[in-house]
Amino acid sequence: MLAPHPLITDELHALAEQVMTFCEKEVRPNADEWEAAGMVPRETLRTMGELGMFALRVPEEHGGLGMGPVASAVFAEALGASSTMGGFDATVLVHTDMASPHLIHSGTDEQIGRFLPGILTGETITAIAVTEPDAGSDVAGMRTKAVRDGEGWLINGRKIFITNAVYGHLVIVGARTDPDDKYGISMFLVERDREGFEVAQKLDKHGWRCSDTAELVLDDVWVPAENLLGTEHRGFYEIMKNFQNERLVLAAEGVGAAQAAIDLTLEWVQTRRAFGGVLWDKQGIRQRLAMAQAKTDAARASVYQAAWLMEQGKDATKYVSGVKANALEVVMEVMYECTQFHGGMGFMNETPVNRMYRDARVNTIGGGATEVMLEEVAKRSIVA
Repeated sequence: MLAPHPLITDELHALAEQVMTFCEKEVRPNADEWEAAGMVPRETLRTMGELGMFALRVPEEHGGLGMGPVASAVFAEALGASSTMGGFDATVLVHTDMASPHLIHSGTDEQIGRFLPGILTGETITAIAVTEPDAGSDVAGMRTKAVRDGEGWLINGRKIFITNAVYGHLVIVGARTDPDDKYGISMFLVERDREGFEVAQKLDKHGWRCSDTAELVLDDVWVPAENLLGTEHRGFYEIMKNFQNERLVLAAEGVGAAQAAIDLTLEWVQTRRAFGGVLWDKQGIRQRLAMAQAKTDAARASVYQAAWLMEQGKDATKYVSGVKANALEVVMEVMYECTQFHGGMGFMNETPVNRMYRDARVNTIGGGATEVMLEEVAKRSIVA
């Protein structure tokens, strides 16, 4: 059960319990198998869809629950607290909070009617293809291009580090459509079976082993005009807008995972014997774990403050950027301590805390590296 918080209503507590029960029964027992396979089974995702877990942020008029950023934070924290697999969490959160929101925010009625039902049921898993070999956090450096071609568009370029791109079904692709404008980028709905759409390679990662991540090549991929998502040339701004939600859920998932690691470590040190007693009897260990808990609690509080600001419709860019930077650096500290206190077992792949330590590393990079987040804070801190 998640710790109490004034923003977490009874309804959201019930959501968290549903997620955590599902992960404990259906996800954690399969961790080693899914990590080795490098994918999350599609039937597992369809089951989540059937349970309504993909409908939280979808407006009620489109068949969703109409919830807000606080619900996303609860959902992400519950995943992190119970799955012990950052790759599983990433597979789900890319679908629910990083890719499909672009359809919901910018899609036409026809596009929503065409794609959203499958997204809600888990039949259509989504990916977002923005990052390129030479353009990561610098979205404006994107080189993939889309040019008009008859009644549609031809897209050419390369994308990298794209989660859900190997086994997913619908990729939302960013491409430059105005060569004279640094920010002249548009978004396109690209079905994975389009001619010219190729998975160049499935990437072999340090962590997030069960999430499928790919380098993509788009070689004269033609999409009809009705697959343009949102306003032409305005995709950059839509990408930046949704970054706030992406960063929120990454931070929430991280603090959930940190709490899970602390809980696992507490259980370990209270039973592990060394030097004539249990590790918990060592003052240094108790105090370092207490500090890990204190830092995690503070990071968690900042996550929900950010979610509340977003839910009020305020410009939370500065705050969310700071939360993403701080919370996920804290998570790395906590994972280091927890791995250390597991001793040699902490270095073994069979130990959940080892996997969680590896999985946490990418969170200070993805969704905007810590250094980029700090620049977002800095440039909004100067008083003119």
